[in-house]
Amino acid sequence: MEEEEAANNNNNNNNNEMMMMMKLFSEEEIGEISGLKRGDDYVDVTCGCTSHRYGDAVGRLRVFSSGFLQISCECTPACQEDKLTPAAFEKHSGRETSRKWKNNIWVIVDGEKVPLYKTALLKYYNQASKGANGSNRSNSGKVFHRDEFVRCTQCNKDRRFRLRNKEECRSYHDALADLNWKCSDMPYDEVTCDDDEERASRRVYRGCSRSPTCKGCTSCVCFGCEICRFTDCSCQTCSDFTRNAKA
Repeated sequence: MEEEEAANNNNNNNNNEMMMMMKLFSEEEIGEISGLKRGDDYVDVTCGCTSHRYGDAVGRLRVFSSGFLQISCECTPACQEDKLTPAAFEKHSGRETSRKWKNNIWVIVDGEKVPLYKTALLKYYNQASKGANGSNRSNSGKVFHRDEFVRCTQCNKDRRFRLRNKEECRSYHDALADLNWKCSDMPYDEVTCDDDEERASRRVYRGCSRSPTCKGCTSCVCFGCEICRFTDCSCQTCSDFTRNAKA
């Protein structure tokens, strides 16, 4: 009886998984796209972007049910670029006319290159974009914080802080509050004052999920959340957030 019950549970789980995948995209929508693989809440397909100078850069596009898009580049066997936004993949490919990734990134349908915007793959991305309404959440549904910089008091160079989790946000928060912060205080990545500062052209890229050169939209600038505010910190910003959260 126990074995029969376990088998039934497995069948139910498999049926639920198949139902979830079928709800994500139907076979009619994406069945003819090359390299199609299905996951629990995503689909993977072969994609690419063509540069007139460098040719085709090929990758794997992962489309999540939340609308979040993520590309792993396979342009060369040694390429380490992973989890790129479509805009970042477009730039990495060397595409001359960038910032039109919906047109420039393609998938293969029946042996032909077809722009993303002509497929059903952007269905959930478009829905998520319309439903954002100025929230500070990324397309994956999680609160998003763009990269920030702190200037070293010794060498006067800007150093990048990535704010992807609570620990990284706390490191930036404490560094910003330290009037004597210096490169050697960087909590990760061994950096010294002798290391070159990032080029100005590189510093404009702040990791925004909507646009790599975003100057500060409501998608990537957070004005206070449980990830970047701390109950054990006595600064005015954290104290105000904690007090308002309890109200």
